[in-house]
Amino acid sequence: MSLKVDLLNFWGDTPEDEFYASQGMRNKNDFFKTPHGTIFTQEFLPIELQPKGILCMTHGYGSDTSWTFQILALEAVKWGHAVYCADMLGHGRSDGILGYITDVEKMAAASLTFFKEMRDSDVNKGLPTFLFGESMGGGVTFLMHFQDPKGWDGFIFASPLFKMPDLMRPTRLEIIGFSLLRRFVDTWALFPDRFKGKRVVGDPIKGATIFRNPRRYTGKPRVGTMLELSRMVDDICMRMDKFNAPFLTLRGTADEITAPEGNQALFEMAATPDRTLKP
Repeated sequence: MSLKVDLLNFWGDTPEDEFYASQGMRNKNDFFKTPHGTIFTQEFLPIELQPKGILCMTHGYGSDTSWTFQILALEAVKWGHAVYCADMLGHGRSDGILGYITDVEKMAAASLTFFKEMRDSDVNKGLPTFLFGESMGGGVTFLMHFQDPKGWDGFIFASPLFKMPDLMRPTRLEIIGFSLLRRFVDTWALFPDRFKGKRVVGDPIKGATIFRNPRRYTGKPRVGTMLELSRMVDDICMRMDKFNAPFLTLRGTADEITAPEGNQALFEMAATPDRTLKP
């Protein structure tokens, strides 16, 4: 399938309801108010099967839930799960300046508010519940564990941003300089774009498709965003030994945005005995 830049869906021009029905599922999207802002949410539910579990999914930096990230959700529904997704604050159709992250804890809490309401709804009571996070969304999902430590049966991390590769991480001079100026330039897209040209998947066609998302943030990293992500990975590294929930962590070998050492560190340090690491 050749993609047009102006398409709103990765599969082409087929109407959404028709496409989802052809996949054996129905989709519902809405806007959900949280104490931290309004977020855009999506539900993917099997048409004929009773769900055997629920999966709450968080996307990566600059992305949203309405493009190729849906492919994972569609597969999970085919496996018999009800899937719930939310555009993080500053992403997609949720509140905030596109590509701007002011507080990762609040960003995690906003999505978690929606996930908890879906988990605790009458229709889902008693079902196994899992949180999934991809890339930066993996780091955000890690933080959700500490905001709601007993509410989930397990966590799945896909190439999570637990550690930045050295070439991607802001230099000490950049952190000091931009921190001093943060009050004035927090939302400005001034950071060198070290993400540009880096692979997120091995297949170049899939990689090109990902970046054709019309709602994706493609500008230089904003000052506040990079400072906050640097703080997030430092915080995650300090809390790995306190992570105490079953988890599976996956690492795509073609991903150049996140560092595989982060996966390995969580596997070695986490407090839970129920842990799995797959390359």
